[in-house]
Amino acid sequence: MPFIKLTPGNTVKPAVRAWYGGFWVIILALLASHQAVAVHQADQVLVVKSERMLYLQRNGEPLRSYPVALGPVPRGHKMQQGDERTPEGHYVLDFKNASSRFYKSIRISYPSPRDRLRASELGVDPGGDIMIHGQPDLSRQSLAGVQLFNWTNGCIAVTNEQMDEIWELVPLGTPIEIRP
Repeated sequence: MPFIKLTPGNTVKPAVRAWYGGFWVIILALLASHQAVAVHQADQVLVVKSERMLYLQRNGEPLRSYPVALGPVPRGHKMQQGDERTPEGHYVLDFKNASSRFYKSIRISYPSPRDRLRASELGVDPGGDIMIHGQPDLSRQSLAGVQLFNWTNGCIAVTNEQMDEIWELVPLGTPIEIRP
């Protein structure tokens, strides 16, 4: 719709007024829905390995919680590549992969400089590619019960439906704390 110049004696037709009015209603509705989503996004992720739980938080208050599967050696901090442990400490969620082998994944910024130093002192590779992710693509196998045991190589696994929620609620740059 072209810009309408109002001059004395020039009136705006009701259809034009309705179009511009409807336009602003749509813009305001979109802005309000965007703010609603932003308000409900997580600003912190907490994983408590001993509980096998992942918590999304906003301003220290819980938003959602999810049961998780970890690596088969869930106790202790990840020390090296292949130890099947999930790291412990403070990291950042720094990359999203919508085409992951495990449905969708969000990378955890492990190893930190401290993790690299510890591994170097031990003469080992600290490993990497630790993710929060969904389920593997096992199109011919049943996923029933897969979350009942620890099966990852140190990642944090949730169901695909839960991964969809986490994907929407957790922006890149969100801090994650992983506790024993």
